[in-house]
Amino acid sequence: MHIITIFSITRIQTAMANIDSSSPTIFNVRKTPIFVLIILLCIASYFLAAYHQGAPLLTTATTAALSLSLSTPCDHLTAEYSRTFPRCSANFSEYTPCQDPQRSLGYKRHRMIYRERHCPEEPLKCRVPAPHGYRNPFPWPASRDRAWFANVPHRELTVEKAVQNWIRFEGERFVFPGGGTTFPNGADAYIEDIGKLINLRDGSIRTALDTGCGVASWGAYLLSRNILTLSIAPRDTHEAQVQFALERGVPALIGILASKRLPFPSRAFDMSHCSRCLIPWAEYDGIFLNEVDRVLRPGGYWILSGPPINWKKYWKGWQRTEKDLNEEQTKIEEVAKSLCWSKLVEKDDIAIWQKPKNHFDCKLTQNRSFCSAQNDPDKAWYTDMQTCLTPVPEVSNKEETSGGMVEDWPKRLKSIPPRIYRSTIEGVTDEAFSKDYELWKKRVSYYKTVNKLLGTGRYRNLLDMNAHLGGFAAALIEDPVWVMNVVPVQAKVDTLGSIYERGLIGVYHDWCEAMSTYPRTYDLIHADSVLSLYSNRCGLEDILLEMDRILRPEGCVIIRDDVDMLVKVKSIVNGLEWDSIIVDHEDEHLKREKLLFAVKKYWTTPPASDNTN
Repeated sequence: MHIITIFSITRIQTAMANIDSSSPTIFNVRKTPIFVLIILLCIASYFLAAYHQGAPLLTTATTAALSLSLSTPCDHLTAEYSRTFPRCSANFSEYTPCQDPQRSLGYKRHRMIYRERHCPEEPLKCRVPAPHGYRNPFPWPASRDRAWFANVPHRELTVEKAVQNWIRFEGERFVFPGGGTTFPNGADAYIEDIGKLINLRDGSIRTALDTGCGVASWGAYLLSRNILTLSIAPRDTHEAQVQFALERGVPALIGILASKRLPFPSRAFDMSHCSRCLIPWAEYDGIFLNEVDRVLRPGGYWILSGPPINWKKYWKGWQRTEKDLNEEQTKIEEVAKSLCWSKLVEKDDIAIWQKPKNHFDCKLTQNRSFCSAQNDPDKAWYTDMQTCLTPVPEVSNKEETSGGMVEDWPKRLKSIPPRIYRSTIEGVTDEAFSKDYELWKKRVSYYKTVNKLLGTGRYRNLLDMNAHLGGFAAALIEDPVWVMNVVPVQAKVDTLGSIYERGLIGVYHDWCEAMSTYPRTYDLIHADSVLSLYSNRCGLEDILLEMDRILRPEGCVIIRDDVDMLVKVKSIVNGLEWDSIIVDHEDEHLKREKLLFAVKKYWTTPPASDNTN
């Protein structure tokens, strides 16, 4: 069945940030008062489409009102399939399917394997609720410093980390003073100390990884320096630390260094950081530091603060012996040396190492060897960590940067990424990259005519489910948003490395499984052809239920796909309580590719006295 839909969106309703009432639809349009006119428009559209495509067509009238609020004989957006997905009980409000605290107890404690991804055999078939009293987060940049208690109802960290200035509880909200375990005077002052040792303001450092991030204050304060940090931490005894980071509008992901590679390509980050992150860097033949080496760009920095750095000053407070701390630091130094890193500086509480910009003069010790050529350094989805050293691309002299130089930020966003100009991504040329950049500027401009809230500050955390070259994120770079770019492991080509070379961030993921994040992570989800990509791999319902789980109440979804796929999608999202419309492609209405815009309805668990499990 071929369907042409033409919508004239007359008004986008302003979404207030902190409303607790039932969700307003984002698309507010007037009903046509003349029923006969509706019928005539339908008939005319039917024959016009049939004339152009030579096939039977169903059409809608020319306004979005018909798709959302009227039931007419020709309204194809009235779903034939109308299954309603039940609401989960209140105890699922923080459900993370692949990092479920209870199910994880059945896995090995060795190397924290039980904290890794362990997905259920059968996905949940109900809709994860928001907690009672949930409110839309504060807009950025106010969200950096405060969040609503009702959204993350956990006070544990306010007690456990009170003296470290992580987080305070005040009335109905949490306040984030910017402190941390090793920077009680604030992340900003701590970053300034780092900035005295390496240059954080010249654009040479753009992407950063924070391991064991706490509430992500380090990443939050680096944003003012145009450094985009992806903060990771496990779902562990520090309840909801990643969830707090996301409520603050800071990029974060549930993740841990255990037995599997992190879901990032090689040579991704300009800088990696650990501030008392409790990762045993010197243990297991240095395998965790070896993984940091894999994801660091040639010439990238590793920053360590907290034990054992400056142990001579702090050993009594850390309740460890001088001998123990000295041995730990010596082992870390040896591991770093085995990776051919050089130690740049150790000053007060901060130590910084640098990865070499090539392996031209890298002479490995007996304890370490280079990984074989068959070991793909970018393969990072359920891939075991290894102790062999990931080789960087070969160079002709020791002054050359392996894999190619990237431009300083912000030039690197528009510059041809080295992986592309070196022809290492099949089918992606310099010309194709430039065309993609212009194409997404046009597409995002069109999106903003349909959803007038996009780019206004209403949305902060964005997800691109099938990012390709990161064009969607690049087109939004001037807006107060950040985008998690996902390259599906089933994508025809692996482009995630080039996304990082543009100064953007992202992860590998398989959308047949749940994402490593909390419910209500994203304000807006963009899905370009991702549902067609998975059409013969897993259930469409399951992917849409996962999108519903990680989307905030009153959040927006934009799906680009073939019109037949969107018709199926619309029939399902009706059962998710999403308001949705299908609109034409930005170029012309005869293209089979259409767009579905949807808004998730506001609803929460009932008050505590009414909750049932």
